[in-house]
Amino acid sequence: MKGDSEESIESLRPSNLQAFANSSTLHGMSHIFAYGHMTFRRFLWSLSFLGSLALLLLVCMDRISYYLEYPHVTKLDEVAAPNLTFPAITVCNLNEFRFSKITRNDLYHVGELLALLNENYQIANPHLAEPEVLAALKDKANFVNFKPKQFNMTDFFNRTGHDISEMLLQCTFRGTNCYPHNFSTPGNREAPLSRLEWVVMSAVVAALTEAKCRGPAGSVQCRHPPHVL
Repeated sequence: MKGDSEESIESLRPSNLQAFANSSTLHGMSHIFAYGHMTFRRFLWSLSFLGSLALLLLVCMDRISYYLEYPHVTKLDEVAAPNLTFPAITVCNLNEFRFSKITRNDLYHVGELLALLNENYQIANPHLAEPEVLAALKDKANFVNFKPKQFNMTDFFNRTGHDISEMLLQCTFRGTNCYPHNFSTPGNREAPLSRLEWVVMSAVVAALTEAKCRGPAGSVQCRHPPHVL
């Protein structure tokens, strides 16, 4: 009798799954895993739960697939402007002077400033120069029987600097071609320019390969509004 009563008590105890379902806050779990036999009500709850779960997984997979397609939207606002303000282009050339335009008199006065000569008017670090450049430099640095002439720094900058007519390959503004004579330097400056500043809308600038002065080679072009100089 005692054994039979214990077996009946054990059969009435809920399983672990039923205990979990009754304590769970997930909607419908307590109705699906209720005590007792399967009923039509439990069947409907099970069907609704599985259908909702399948729908949730379907929506999640659809959104993940859409995300992996990397969707994007491009919006373009087009505004017609009758008058466009010209931007400015600043060309910062790391080789400020053309070696081919430097004369013997220039080298005598500013050779040390350009790090081409030392204080004794001798070639500085000749092992760093290319053979053809070194040969031309030796010829220009030959000051035997040389009588220096007056030197003007402004003239030196204007004469040895880079000419826009030799740098500009193509220039267009609003479909119209522009030329070197359309360029101007902003303001009147008495001091020599260490950088060239021109007003232009669109320009393709040639590489400054003629420059042979010491230092790193290359140039940098920056486009910006005219008032930012």
